[in-house]
Amino acid sequence: MFIRKPTSRFIFFTLILFLFLSFLITIKASEPTPNENDDEDLEGLEELIALDEEDEKHEQEGSPSVRSSEAEVLTRAQRIVVELNSENTKRVIDGNEFVLVLGYAPWCARSAELMPQFAEAATSLKELGSSLLMAKLDADRYPKAASLLEIKGFPTLLLFVNGTSQAYSGGFSAEEIVTWARKKTGVPVIRIRSAAEAEEILKKYHTFVTGLFKKFEGPDYEEFVKAAISDNGIQFIEVSDTDVAKVLFPAIKDTNNFVGIVKSEPERYTPYEGTFKMDKILQFLDSNKFPLVTKLTELNSARVYSSPIKLQVIVFAEAEDFKKLLEPLQEVARKFKSKIMFIYIDITDENLAKPFLTLFGLEEAENTVVTAFNNKISLKFLLQSDPIPANIEEFCTRLLDGTLSPYFKSQPIPDNSDSSIQIIVGKTFDDLVLNSPKNVLLEVHTPWCINCETTSKHVEKLAKHFKSLDNLVFARIDASGNEHPKLQVDDYPTLFFYPASDKANPIKLSTKSSLKDLAGSMNKILRAQDPFTKDEL
Repeated sequence: MFIRKPTSRFIFFTLILFLFLSFLITIKASEPTPNENDDEDLEGLEELIALDEEDEKHEQEGSPSVRSSEAEVLTRAQRIVVELNSENTKRVIDGNEFVLVLGYAPWCARSAELMPQFAEAATSLKELGSSLLMAKLDADRYPKAASLLEIKGFPTLLLFVNGTSQAYSGGFSAEEIVTWARKKTGVPVIRIRSAAEAEEILKKYHTFVTGLFKKFEGPDYEEFVKAAISDNGIQFIEVSDTDVAKVLFPAIKDTNNFVGIVKSEPERYTPYEGTFKMDKILQFLDSNKFPLVTKLTELNSARVYSSPIKLQVIVFAEAEDFKKLLEPLQEVARKFKSKIMFIYIDITDENLAKPFLTLFGLEEAENTVVTAFNNKISLKFLLQSDPIPANIEEFCTRLLDGTLSPYFKSQPIPDNSDSSIQIIVGKTFDDLVLNSPKNVLLEVHTPWCINCETTSKHVEKLAKHFKSLDNLVFARIDASGNEHPKLQVDDYPTLFFYPASDKANPIKLSTKSSLKDLAGSMNKILRAQDPFTKDEL
């Protein structure tokens, strides 16, 4: 029998059919069973963690010196952190006593910065045997779940206690997250009894409070515990044995009650010398918890800005330049400890540095800049000499004693020769406006002001109309690049008429008025001084 060979078309269709059936089988095999979603986050979680622990144990037995890579540690942490979604969010929140949720968005830079800290904290809490469940939610992908949890910004941290949420109020390093979480879940103070435990504390915490009490009772101890509960960011350690306490705080005295703060930086040990009252202890911590020089980041910015120390010196420099300056700067900072807060900002970080530098008109600066702020009375200052330690120390001394002159930014002095409208800058405001023997109409504007163009055209026409008056000067100032203590403007454009006879009380003119109405208003003011003033337009 003659057997006909299959045609190429038949082979092609057979191949397509085979691939299609294979695809369907693959999909079917990957479909979850009806109850799979209910168990994948909670029941499977412990199994995965146990598997990790078993692998780690085998690895250590085979080669004690081998340590997991950062990627492996992060992978393990990610398994510990439960992924929330539209299906499981309510069940996870309602089914656990304590849940700390991180609401994030994949495109959010601050979320990306916080994520590894959150994962590291989850690992630490797991090792400490905490009952707290750590969870994260991609709020951008699951908006309904985010709405259910009332997550409105990124990143957001919320603690749920038996289904009721409370805002996170701690720091954003892994250590600070662990400390805050433990305090909120029933461990405000860690009690240690041996030198070995003290050594572990030194390894684990960069900043902590040591409390030495011969007996864990009495009014002083109760105030110490109250402070531990009230403070959100620092771990409190309590000890009854002086020798154990000296492992944590070597200079500790053999006394009944002692409190001190320990930090992993040059100003390592600071004893508390006040009365044992909760509010006094908390004030002590607020004044001493930061390093001698604090590097500002997106994550710690809120805590830095809320510091009770209202005098702040900010150094802007490139990383390599700052390395050379850090040690002498720390020596300067030590002399002003608890009185002036010293902050470093990487001058190449546009998000952090540029908003500050713009306040000084130095947004394009590349070399080291030293500034200061008095946040109590909203004044700013600029070191205008070389940023060497001696000059910085003198700058700080004058800042502290109130003899430092505030800084008001100014553009370069322009050439106003033959100009019908004088250009005023910060440096010339006194001479050309306040000390001028003439009447001055001043237009205050900014480059980004939408309505300024119309007002500017009105002023130019008014200048032409009144050009025959020798006692009247038209002027304008760009408020985005110039400041003066006696020019406080919140709305642009603004028109001020400074009468020659009373420069301390300028008259504000309406920028919404027509050209004719503006001319009329000016005529009324001028007639009050000179009855022969030219008529209005």
